[in-house]
Amino acid sequence: MSGWVVIAGLGPGDEALVTPEVRAALDAATDVVGYIPYVARVAPRDGLTLHASDNRVELDRAAHALDMAAAGRRVVVVSSGDPGVFAMASAVFEALEAGPEAWRALDIRVLPGITAMLAAAAKAGAPLGHDFCAINLSDNLKPWALIEKRLRLAAEGDFAMAFYNPRSKSRPEGFARALDVLREACADARPVLFARAVSTAQEELRIVPLTDARPEMADMRTMVIVGSSLTRVIETPRGPILYTPRSA
Repeated sequence: MSGWVVIAGLGPGDEALVTPEVRAALDAATDVVGYIPYVARVAPRDGLTLHASDNRVELDRAAHALDMAAAGRRVVVVSSGDPGVFAMASAVFEALEAGPEAWRALDIRVLPGITAMLAAAAKAGAPLGHDFCAINLSDNLKPWALIEKRLRLAAEGDFAMAFYNPRSKSRPEGFARALDVLREACADARPVLFARAVSTAQEELRIVPLTDARPEMADMRTMVIVGSSLTRVIETPRGPILYTPRSA
């Protein structure tokens, strides 16, 4: 059988949220490639080799997957959430574009997954119910000045905003700066959702006004969603519901 590469999303954490399409690809694979904690979510079995690597070697990981597929292996490159959202799909295609011409003849497919942004929004209600944007707050691959520009423009456009990678041990100051930018740009105390480890046993949800949001409320397992000026909170006996009306 000729080799192929599938770039698959494992969803936000709960195994029930892995799509049947992704499960079928994993069942057919000879090799799984990915970041260490994501590969750990794939059950070992006879005939399957797991290739786990560090988070900062995405292009090497992608090239390894393409090289194995060119040798006839059936390779699944795994990401959490959706592979096309700040994840491995772009890295694989970047490696493909720069790599040998023979790689372009490979069967390469992207299988979507439920990304953390959508899982968090669903748990809280519907904060992304109208126009929204997603911004990666990590400055590992882009300068902070660009992140700040995009934050200000998104606030000026009155988008709801979903933030990936808000705060890590190596860059604890970035999210604090992002909150300062938003407070300067937004005149209202719009609601902010902190959704940590959604769909896992460690899940925690908190909704606070922007004025009360603090950097320590987020870490790398937290999805942060900042509402637009129209986003509302409905108090119910089962807890608050966060939603953005469909009209502006």
